[in-house]
Amino acid sequence: MEKEKRGWVVGITGASGSIYGIRLIEVLLAQGYPVHIVVSNAGWRVLGEELGWNAGKREQVLKEKFEGFPGKLYYHPIADIGATIASGSFQVEGMVIVPCSMGTLSSVANGSSDNLMTRAADVMLKEGRTLVLVPRETPLHAIHLENMLKLARLGVRLIPAMPAFYFHPKTIEDLIDFQVGKILDSLRIEHSLFTRWSGGQAAAKPSNGE
Repeated sequence: MEKEKRGWVVGITGASGSIYGIRLIEVLLAQGYPVHIVVSNAGWRVLGEELGWNAGKREQVLKEKFEGFPGKLYYHPIADIGATIASGSFQVEGMVIVPCSMGTLSSVANGSSDNLMTRAADVMLKEGRTLVLVPRETPLHAIHLENMLKLARLGVRLIPAMPAFYFHPKTIEDLIDFQVGKILDSLRIEHSLFTRWSGGQAAAKPSNGE
């Protein structure tokens, strides 16, 4: 029997760009990874405002959105500090917070584990696991930058939401896939979501987008 893959934790905060987190979850599930989701209260509000999700029916909405994928989905309420992912003894590959608000970034940088998302991130740091943050804010002031520098020195991967245009994107989905593809590169997960640079000419993106 094939051994089940270790899962990934995906956190979604109240920063704009929740679609990045949703697309990442889709791709991970499509590749058969178990995915543990944590969404902040502000994150649910943004999902409602940007994607039209019904925050009043959270688990139902998640089930409808992600059913049918090979990977298994686990939803953890932000206040459930006793969830599996709050413990270092629970084995996962790592965690991505996408998009990551400056408030959450600050909490992670300063070890303030006051909810499940920041506790799970703290677990990644103390266990030496992969932790990726995707900040989405502009402009940035000195405190933002100092917190990012502190995290970078701890080995956290920072992948700001900065889509490229060298591959001549045609749709918003192309830009979303570029960002998610850069996250997957950092996780060492193979994909073909975006067109890679190849000797001064971008190769064609596969028609299936996966």
